[in-house]
Amino acid sequence: MKERRILFLDYVRVVACFLVMLVHASENFYGADASGLAGNMSMLANEANRFWVAFYDGGVARTAVPLFFMVSSYLLVPMKPDQTMTSFYKHRFMRILPPFFIFLLLYSLLPLLWGGMTLDQSLMDLNILPFNFPSMAGHLWFMYPLISLYIIIPVVSPWLEKSSARDEQIFLGFFAFTTFIPWLHRFVSPELWGECFWNHFSAFWYCSGYLGYLVLAHYIRVHLKWSRRRRLGVGALFFLIGAAFTAWSFWWKGVPGQLIETPMLEWSWEFCTPNVLCASFGLFLLFTCIQTFNSKPLTLNSKPLTHNFKFFTHHSSLFTSLSPLSYGMYLMHMFFLAPIATFIIDEALLPVWSAIPVIALLTFVCSAITTKLLSYLPGSRYIVGA
Repeated sequence: MKERRILFLDYVRVVACFLVMLVHASENFYGADASGLAGNMSMLANEANRFWVAFYDGGVARTAVPLFFMVSSYLLVPMKPDQTMTSFYKHRFMRILPPFFIFLLLYSLLPLLWGGMTLDQSLMDLNILPFNFPSMAGHLWFMYPLISLYIIIPVVSPWLEKSSARDEQIFLGFFAFTTFIPWLHRFVSPELWGECFWNHFSAFWYCSGYLGYLVLAHYIRVHLKWSRRRRLGVGALFFLIGAAFTAWSFWWKGVPGQLIETPMLEWSWEFCTPNVLCASFGLFLLFTCIQTFNSKPLTLNSKPLTHNFKFFTHHSSLFTSLSPLSYGMYLMHMFFLAPIATFIIDEALLPVWSAIPVIALLTFVCSAITTKLLSYLPGSRYIVGA
């Protein structure tokens, strides 16, 4: 029997995939690197770039990575009762690793065809592949913590299967506290609670990082029994507060016309900071309010709202069809985003407020079409995961 899809997770995947592209589209408007993306140094050309990058990249899209982690956790934790560690690893890694390896190679070789990289750079990228992502594929950093979470899931799954709401609240309290550590590192001391040049694992190391989002997703699914109305209210409040602070933090540090170290400009944009945690929790709560409309049409005074029913059914079908493509879209999107952004910016076709979402949308459409076409190939799940 085919398992029923969890509709709101399809929405999360698709929206988070678009938000990733929105982030990378925004980088073209503050990166000082020749590639257009944000490298070690940044510079804002004007006040419009300062505001709209803060708005789109910080306020709107900064939740993309936590959302992806929470989707995986929501589906995979705890493990099925009859599932062993070996079977879990085999199933998960056979799904993500072959496409990942293929795109590591593609980003190291394919730009040679259009002069996007030199032969020396390509050879350097190939040499680094066993240890890290290549120079043209910075977005693939995400795969390494995802692999780490997959490795740890069989370890924490037995605890989560038996843990009470109170137990998970205690852990989440420690996790929430650790999200202040990036700020403490920057503004108080680079070494905290046992950190030094011979020890990078501080007192709160094992409660920090993306494991917190894994436990948070499980807590929401199993223990959070709020009504839909309360989820909407609390979710909107948390998202707006977190997003507003994230956007403001960039705007505050960005001074048009001045070079600034990117980590300083993005001082509150790390994914495990209090503001991003706040916004991610709120947005995920909002997504959980999406309901399936495939049982019967909505009614008003005993009359079916056929138009509304068709609207929700149509859009649910769209998101459900795009969701399986999201992995391949994420892997390949930088091949499309870079030339699209270069064309729009060099030709000065649009003001920045519209250029950023248009670049992201065109990249999204190109990636979706390409991934869909590749999905018809034999063995496509080893290429694009679909």
